[in-house]
Amino acid sequence: MSQYQDLKQACYEANMQLPQLGLVLFTFGNASVVDRENRVFAIKPSGVPYATLRPEDIVIVSFANEIVEGTKRPSSDTKTHAVLYSHWEHIGGIVHTHSTYATAWAQAQLDIPILGTTHADHLTADIPCAPPMNDQMIAGDYEHQTGWQIINEFQRRGLSPEEVEMVLLSNHAPFTWGKTVEKAVYHSAVLEEVARMAYLSCTLRPDVPRLKDSLITKHYERKHGAHSYYGQS
Repeated sequence: MSQYQDLKQACYEANMQLPQLGLVLFTFGNASVVDRENRVFAIKPSGVPYATLRPEDIVIVSFANEIVEGTKRPSSDTKTHAVLYSHWEHIGGIVHTHSTYATAWAQAQLDIPILGTTHADHLTADIPCAPPMNDQMIAGDYEHQTGWQIINEFQRRGLSPEEVEMVLLSNHAPFTWGKTVEKAVYHSAVLEEVARMAYLSCTLRPDVPRLKDSLITKHYERKHGAHSYYGQS
């Protein structure tokens, strides 16, 4: 049995949640899980439909983008995952989808504004949309540069990837992450729902105001930090 069997199973289960949650169509997405002790991660193989995906199809890849185990080509987004794992050490899992509403905001090159308490329950900032990649980056190692497009935008805005665990890429689609792959999947679902709510709000009222700071703070702190009181202890 493979030493990475549990890692492959966790990756398989995370990937299978994406169509179940309505976050992917056909093969439009992928999830990965990291093993930091061995500096490898498990990721969905490229172009394999979810309907036929099996745990043994999952590919194990090193942080240097070398296939460690597996007979199939890993996701075309593998280098993006590798960059994020290499530079953001707290990440345990990454999810990339082309979910409809989040991708619509990405294609419009717009941040998702914080308009309501559902958004504030999860983060206190607008969901950032990184600007379009420049031609030099596109012509180079595109997927590797996509990882740097995310990191550079967080550095430019002074955002913490531990507090803002999601991003849109202009003209592309969303990426999310978390301490575990289960959290990364959760954030992907939350992002899509917040994107849908924001789209509908802006459609109903183009001048819809941003949620006021006191409500942002109240709702975020109900679920996060030393004084949180949401849920069961």
